[in-house]
Amino acid sequence: MPGGGGSPGTAGLGPDLLIGAAEADDAAVVRLDDERALVATTDFFTPIVDDPGDWGRIAAANALSDVYAMGGRPLLALNITAWPGETLPLDLLAEVLRGGASVAAAAGCVVAGGHTIDDPEPKYGMAVIGLADPGRLLRLDTARPGDSLVLTKPVGTGVVATAHKRSAAPDDVLAAAVEAMTTLNAAASEAALAAGVTAATDVTGFSLLGHLHRMLRASGCSAVVDAAAVPLLPGARDLTAAGYVSGGTRNNMSFLQPWVTIAPGVPTDVAILLRDAQTSGGLLLATSDPSSLVSELSARNVTAAVIGTITSGDTGHIDVPA
Repeated sequence: MPGGGGSPGTAGLGPDLLIGAAEADDAAVVRLDDERALVATTDFFTPIVDDPGDWGRIAAANALSDVYAMGGRPLLALNITAWPGETLPLDLLAEVLRGGASVAAAAGCVVAGGHTIDDPEPKYGMAVIGLADPGRLLRLDTARPGDSLVLTKPVGTGVVATAHKRSAAPDDVLAAAVEAMTTLNAAASEAALAAGVTAATDVTGFSLLGHLHRMLRASGCSAVVDAAAVPLLPGARDLTAAGYVSGGTRNNMSFLQPWVTIAPGVPTDVAILLRDAQTSGGLLLATSDPSSLVSELSARNVTAAVIGTITSGDTGHIDVPA
């Protein structure tokens, strides 16, 4: 569901609810007037790194990403925190919140409090409100055959985080993953709007192919993905080959099995990484003018990898040739 779940809450909104639970997009969108729409989302999760400040930064960037994936600008955020007060010091929680606040500040988004509960397992994230132009939304259902697929961050955060939990991720590999996860999708979103893109999603827990599948289902299309063109985080292939594959990734592989055809010649580790459960990944954009989009992204120092094409085959199906 939009914004990570919850009830549709559509009573009384009528045509002003532009995107809600039925569309299963990245966030809910409500039109205020002809020029403004509110974008609402929420996301939170358990620690994926040891450093509390980095966890806060990653969680905040991840929550803000859904607003950027809709073509919006985040305005206001509320912290969502679960904390085991009897077993973890509140000083650690303060570091988490400072990390989240630093990323929100970089986004120009005000953090105005939030809510904390006592919980045996720590969790942190944000509820975010943003503003968008209702006539220039990025959404799941506007990809068309012939469009090129452009990805704005490398994949592999899931396998790196899994290896880190087992003390197996080299420091430089973890640092590269943290850098990717704490990078805002603001510039990528601005570039997409400047290039006239209308179809987009961000790449998070459902994986690159999982989020692409959702876009294809919504748009009534299929796709071909060039595995060799997909950018990977440093060390991700080695860690995948060593077996550091998360349960979320294995769930993605099982769910996508009827929808994805991967040629035998695609390396096994790469095939897994295409379905690796991401945290705070990049934007996946569909465009009829890839050169303009790549130019806009490059001008903003954003990774721009053309990784495939939207096709007119079976709805939701993805081919990954060798």
